[in-house]
Amino acid sequence: MPSLLDILDLMRAGQWNEAHKLVQQDPSETAAWLHGLLHVQEGDLEDAEYWYGKAGRHFRSRGTLAQELDPLEAHLREG
Repeated sequence: MPSLLDILDLMRAGQWNEAHKLVQQDPSETAAWLHGLLHVQEGDLEDAEYWYGKAGRHFRSRGTLAQELDPLEAHLREG
């Protein structure tokens, strides 16, 4: 399975369907955050809020998609 960084790269490259399919295979909270961001990108805010909750993050106080991607990437690179 690709790493979450690889999946993030797919997302940034516009390969949302592939990224979405792959992120569902990872049960971690970080994957849930990425999953939520994919739903934000798709405009599916109801599912995005669900996945933010699974990630232990506050959906309604989130930043823009661009503001969320950089901290997620930094978190992935730290771990």
